[in-house]
Amino acid sequence: MDTLKNTNYSHVTFILLGIPGLEAQHMWISIPFCAVYIIALLGNCFILFLIKTERSLHAPMYYFLSMLAINDIGMTMTTLPTVLSIFLFNIKEINFDACQSQIFFLHNFAIMESSVLLAMAFDRCFAICNPMRYTSILTYSVIASIGVAIIVRCTVLMIPIIILLKQLSFCKINLLSHSFCFHPDVLKLACTDTRINNYYGLFVVLFTAGIDSVFIALSYVMIIKTVLSIASSDQRLKAFNTCVSHICVILIFYIPMIGVSVVHRFGKNIPPVIYTLMGNVYLLIPPALNPIIYSIKTKQIQRQILRMFSRKQDHT
Repeated sequence: MDTLKNTNYSHVTFILLGIPGLEAQHMWISIPFCAVYIIALLGNCFILFLIKTERSLHAPMYYFLSMLAINDIGMTMTTLPTVLSIFLFNIKEINFDACQSQIFFLHNFAIMESSVLLAMAFDRCFAICNPMRYTSILTYSVIASIGVAIIVRCTVLMIPIIILLKQLSFCKINLLSHSFCFHPDVLKLACTDTRINNYYGLFVVLFTAGIDSVFIALSYVMIIKTVLSIASSDQRLKAFNTCVSHICVILIFYIPMIGVSVVHRFGKNIPPVIYTLMGNVYLLIPPALNPIIYSIKTKQIQRQILRMFSRKQDHT
C-alpha cells in the first residue's frame, strides 16, 4: 500500500465524516448542531458576565466556575469550524497542519476540563470540611496559581503528542470517523508503528483524567464523612445541595469520555454512526449543559438571574 512519507506530512489531507448514512439530511441535521453551539457559547458567556458583574459571586467557587466556562467556550470553538463546515457546506477535507492543531486544542481543553473539575472538588471539600479556613486557604493568588498550573500541566503533556504525530506516515485511505480530528482516530490511519503514540496517549489519559477522577472521588468521600457527622438534617441537606451541580457536571463529562475511549480501543465491530454520535456527545453536550445545570441547581446564580430580570422590568 502506498504511503505519504512523514517528510511530506504537511501535504496529507484527511476526510472528516458527518453522520454516516444521513449525508442527504446534513442541512437539516445542522439545525440542532447550531442550536447546541449557540446554547454552549451564549450560556457560558452569560455565566462569565454574571460572575464578573455581580460582586456577591466573587468567591472561590465561582472563580473555578469561570474557569470551567472559559474552557467550555474554548472546546466549543475548537470543533465548531469543522462540524459546521461539514453540515452546512459539505466541506470535509482538512490538511495535516489544521488537523494536528485541532487535536492539540481539543485534547488540551478536554484534559483541562478534568483538571478544573478536580479543582472544583477541592473547593467543595475545603468549604464543607474546613469552612473556618476556607477563604484563607483559597485566596485570589492561590486560585490564580491553580489556573496557571492547569494550563501548564495540560500544555506540556500535549506537546509530545503533536511531536510524535509528525513522525508518522499515513496511508492514502484517509477517512476519519468524526467531524473533527480525534487523536486515536488519526492514529488508526498511520502506516507506521504507532505503539509509542498509543502508550503515551494512554499515559496522558491516566495521568490526567485517571488521577483527577481518583482525587475527585476521595474529595467526595471526605465530604460525605463530614456531612454525615453534622447533627442537623437541614444542614446536611444544605451542604449536599452545594455539591449537586458539580456532581452532575462530573457525570456528563466523565461518562461520555469513558464511552468514547472504550469504543475507540475495543469497539472494532461497532457501526460508524456510533463512533460519530458518541464523539459529538462527548465534545458538544457538556459545554452546552454545564451553564444550564449551574443556573438551575445553584441558588446564588438563580437569585442573580432573577434580580437582573427584575431590574430590567423596573426600568421598562
